[in-house]
Amino acid sequence: MIPVDALRPWINRSLLGYAAIAVLLAVAGWRLVGDGDPGGQLVDAPSVVDAGSSPRARLVVHVAGAVRRPGIYRLAPGARVHDALRRAGGPAPGARADRLNLAAPLQDGQQVLIPAEDDDAGADDGPLSLSRATARDLEDLDGIGPALAARIVEHRRDRGGFASVDQLADVPGIGPTRLEALRQRVVP
Repeated sequence: MIPVDALRPWINRSLLGYAAIAVLLAVAGWRLVGDGDPGGQLVDAPSVVDAGSSPRARLVVHVAGAVRRPGIYRLAPGARVHDALRRAGGPAPGARADRLNLAAPLQDGQQVLIPAEDDDAGADDGPLSLSRATARDLEDLDGIGPALAARIVEHRRDRGGFASVDQLADVPGIGPTRLEALRQRVVP
């Protein structure tokens, strides 16, 4: 039989090792859950996470419009519009999330604007929102006919919205001259 006094140094080393591992796991868990933001405005999504990604490498998106909790959210690289919608508490009553491509990948800094049934995108009180405008609203802009308006709406649906007006250049039929003419008339 081994005397207990002979095992005491090994037991003390083991307990210290387990305690150190527990502290490291607690710190790692805290870092993965969030960066300690007490305001709750930035939250991490339980979405697609690369094994080597850190919280600092996450996308930051603004979810607005007809959602339960509009705000700014941190999402994992590779997240989709539906992930942002879910993090914002889902669609609010009267939301028209079907107007967006919920499978579109997100970009850092993007605004995801969920339209509501009663939204009036074509109001004459300012620039037209590319994220809310209907094809008919876009046709009211100089140089935009039915075919081009449909391509803009399709581009928005396929990509999950517009993060900037410059993304209009990706729509077939909008060149540099037309983009400059539209720049003062539209917002993302």
